[in-house]
Amino acid sequence: MKPARILIIAGSDSGGGAGIQADLKTVTLLGGFGMTAITAITAQNTLGVQAVHLVPTDLVLAQMESCISDIGVDAVKIGMIGSAETALAVADRLEALRDVPIVFDPVMVATSGSLLADDATIAAFERLMALATLITPNIPELAALGGEDIAARFGTHVLAKGGHGEGPMLTDRLLAPDRVLKAWSNRKIETVHTHGTGCTLASAVATGLGQGMSLVNAIERARKYVREALALAPGYGSGHGPMGAPIGFHAHA
Repeated sequence: MKPARILIIAGSDSGGGAGIQADLKTVTLLGGFGMTAITAITAQNTLGVQAVHLVPTDLVLAQMESCISDIGVDAVKIGMIGSAETALAVADRLEALRDVPIVFDPVMVATSGSLLADDATIAAFERLMALATLITPNIPELAALGGEDIAARFGTHVLAKGGHGEGPMLTDRLLAPDRVLKAWSNRKIETVHTHGTGCTLASAVATGLGQGMSLVNAIERARKYVREALALAPGYGSGHGPMGAPIGFHAHA
């Protein structure tokens, strides 16, 4: 059986902890085949983002088209989108895909606090949210997007992540348009090495969906993968370091 083909539309992280680099590691370790449309090149490390160069919209679309037209796509993961123009153009192209699950991680602020999306880009996110099978915002992102009613507003599912919450227990909730479908609570893993958690989780869910898993099962495996990766963090850098790579995870997940 061929690996599921996962198209990743996101920015590059030179430090390897988040973005395209984290996405490709995740897709590969979970048994998928990763392809990329890079939206931005960033100079960043565990301390923050030092420089950003946006890839022109037409080149983002050309990368997507190269993958879609020849190799094919079983699922799409969207991360850092770069600009409002690119967000709208990506939405136009994805709209033409039929029955392909789309996981949208609405990246606005890096773990270090660096802003990765301006107001116009965040406004353009609405087109992507309307197409998404699942949106995966953290607490600040969910608030910026308009709160929990975005599931009903866009007729989609939202994984409201609790990683920024207070207290020893953290809860992620899967919201359907009309109800809370499921909630998962775990004890907080005390670590500063959380760079790339959002990218990794979204890519893991997209891989599961591309492999034919149900949404709930894909999320459950993705959450286990992220928790294991957090526990394996190598401790690189003097800021928010990258997570580890759970080699062989897919064999026992």
